[in-house]
Amino acid sequence: MAELPLGDPAPADGTLPEPHVGGGFSAYIHVPFCRVRCGYCDFNTYTNLDFGPGASVEDFRHTVRREIELSRRVLDTGEHGALRTVFFGGGTPTMLAAKQLLGIFADLTAAFGLEEGAEVTTEANPETLTKDYLAQLKDAGFTRISCGMQSADPQVLATLDRAHTQGQVEKVATWAQELGLRYSIDLIYGAPGESMEQWERSIEAALELEPAHISAYALTVEPATKMGAQLRRGEIREPDPEELADKYVLADERFSAAGLQWYEISNWAKSGEECQHNMHYWRNANWWGYGPGAHSHINGTRFWNVKHPIAYAQRLNAIDGNLPASPAAGREVLTEVERREEHIMMGVRLSSGIKVPSGTPAHVVANLVSDELIDPHHALSGKIVLTRKGRLLADTVIRELW
Repeated sequence: MAELPLGDPAPADGTLPEPHVGGGFSAYIHVPFCRVRCGYCDFNTYTNLDFGPGASVEDFRHTVRREIELSRRVLDTGEHGALRTVFFGGGTPTMLAAKQLLGIFADLTAAFGLEEGAEVTTEANPETLTKDYLAQLKDAGFTRISCGMQSADPQVLATLDRAHTQGQVEKVATWAQELGLRYSIDLIYGAPGESMEQWERSIEAALELEPAHISAYALTVEPATKMGAQLRRGEIREPDPEELADKYVLADERFSAAGLQWYEISNWAKSGEECQHNMHYWRNANWWGYGPGAHSHINGTRFWNVKHPIAYAQRLNAIDGNLPASPAAGREVLTEVERREEHIMMGVRLSSGIKVPSGTPAHVVANLVSDELIDPHHALSGKIVLTRKGRLLADTVIRELW
């Protein structure tokens, strides 16, 4: 499981150098519970659903409410600081009963309000959903579901330790269509043993569901995962970079032909269907991350919560007067140089690109054009926009611009 950054100590009362979010902000809620821990997963997730008082599925809403109370005290929202987007991620948010998930959403909106037309998303594994569950989300104001399909091939699903079976994703898509919920399909390519034919079938199966948004991520084998251990024992091989590149190109071609255009390296959408919450991340906007291990960014200050549900609950139940203590494990206040680097690192990933960073030598831009990593027409107008080859080598472009 990925370690938290080191950073500096975070104040126990959660205070921030620049707490003003009068233009609004986003909320991310990390639900750390899962039915099964997938072999590739390096996220902060747990299959134990009950770590005791304050740290169980049943208590999760009440514990998160304490952090919502803390954020309401810390943030200066002014007159117009409502929530711009809300995103439940994990883990598997839909491991919570619909009443609990909707309760957290209600607590957030009661504390901060919700902008008109705001995007409200939850990630979901298909085996955890019913039509009634989705209907309750829709009625409460959720607008979008991000469904973890990962693959349409039973062999690949087994390799990834996915719990759902064929047909369940199709049911979710049908229910979402009937209810008027937007839905996105998430895919993973490069699983050990996955052939190009299997990946192609997954692409076609996803497109047959007619989603307005698809995310496709290359598998990375992290050391602290089940797959990491299998790799060390020689039971699997690491994904081949050339094969991953070929699979990315195939996906990009098929998605584009179906009317889904790339707007971020790993994301494709029909016009107007881009995930607004994630766009806020890539544009370095403000968001508060609630839940164990969640990360936040407020006006150049990044902070992150303690990871374990028990530690998270204990922090928030350590009363200072009538107020909860901050669950933040650490933080960093970004320098101007670091802000510039993050702007480049995040903005380059978008199809809208970025302006050529000030101070970038002309020959650097010229070399990126000649290497076919950035679009020459945009470069002439002072913008950095990746080509398809550039998307495959985005880290190289970022390093050159730094």
